[in-house]
Amino acid sequence: MKVIVVGCTHAGTVAVTQILQEHPEAEVTVYERHDNVSFLSCEISLYLGGQVKRLEDMFYSSPEQLRDLGAKVKMKHDVLKIDAKAKTVTSADLVTTELNTESYDKLIMATGSYVVVPPLVGIDNSRVLLCKDYAQAQEIYKTAQNHKNVAIVGGGYVGVELAESYADTDHEVTLIQGRDQLLNNYVDKALADKVAAMLTDHGVHVYLNERAQAFSGAEQVIVETNAGKHGADLVIVCTGFVANTDLLRGQVDMDRRGAIITNEYMQTSDPDIYAAGDACTVHYNLTGKSAYIPLASNAVRQGILAATNIFGHIQKYMGTQGTSAMAIFGHTLASTGLTLSAAKAAGFNAAAVTFHENYRPEYMPSTAMLTIVLVYDRANRRILGAQLFSKHEVAQSANTISVCIQNQNTIDNLAYVDMLFQPNYDQPFNYLNLVAQMAVAQEKQAQLI
Repeated sequence: MKVIVVGCTHAGTVAVTQILQEHPEAEVTVYERHDNVSFLSCEISLYLGGQVKRLEDMFYSSPEQLRDLGAKVKMKHDVLKIDAKAKTVTSADLVTTELNTESYDKLIMATGSYVVVPPLVGIDNSRVLLCKDYAQAQEIYKTAQNHKNVAIVGGGYVGVELAESYADTDHEVTLIQGRDQLLNNYVDKALADKVAAMLTDHGVHVYLNERAQAFSGAEQVIVETNAGKHGADLVIVCTGFVANTDLLRGQVDMDRRGAIITNEYMQTSDPDIYAAGDACTVHYNLTGKSAYIPLASNAVRQGILAATNIFGHIQKYMGTQGTSAMAIFGHTLASTGLTLSAAKAAGFNAAAVTFHENYRPEYMPSTAMLTIVLVYDRANRRILGAQLFSKHEVAQSANTISVCIQNQNTIDNLAYVDMLFQPNYDQPFNYLNLVAQMAVAQEKQAQLI
């Protein structure tokens, strides 16, 4: 079988590896417009903050490794056209400008996403940078060495993590968010306000409900918003991601934002084209619908599934809960599933409880406060989501709740499911048991009213 993989970050890298490990006889060609593969862009903030010393360490594979497996790897090749009917790919060598057209039996679209660039005056200013790929990370790091006043536009994970990194490296930081809270896709406002307060305590100037409208200035960049102006030596735009799918527009089914829609085997509406990673939607288990959730965790799973299923529909995609986590000023913030506000917006009769206690007994040499917000459906008592925040490592507890959502467990299940007790780790009832017991008690009280 002749397979072409277009794009080689997370989904593409694991797809190539999976194909050639399981089917070494396959003829695999990779097209990648950059000079590297498998860059972990989610760790850029660790490099900027000095926790990772070498940006090169953020690669977990290389063109040489893929070639050693047997792939034909065409780096710095820009794919100009995919003809789904003819089953061909036309590319240009960015070094020699030579054009080439190649046929395929199966194609895996793993072109990822790109940073949303708002159509604002001054966005092309040399001191207004984007943050996603290896070259952009290099430029941000180099530029920040000589510019102490940094403005970040966008208050999602990337923006918040960058704000922390710059605050920890003696920069003057301004964080501008167009909504009334930070991290609105991941947590409800109460926890978002905690994060904003921590940033403020570390010297970050946080501005909510301000939308960037233009960038001006020469010696200093002026970020003009609907509420005022903010000066900075350097501006980093982190306003979300868009699926990079123009090559297949009009040839396969896409959602309204241009993300490729796949079935449960990662197959597009064209039976010979599969898609994985940020280029496509995911099946969101909370709503039962397609959604766009660009996460590396989704990309690697989808990449392996696409690579497996081009040889026959073998392994179904289980869908996702959008589970994620971040470290911020010594704390872990983790989430899975729907926030309360998102659940209500999706039409659920949703409610939530908030647990706020020490994660283990106070008689231990040390402990730490733990906040858990558990969201559930009052109609059938199923768990819809959770948010966790503590100095204690709670990311794996978000994974546990993700499994509960995947398996359609209820608050009653979680309240008494078997979990260990050992004073080093938790209370006699684990904190996940306890927050679920709070939800059960809340529902019992509601029935009495």
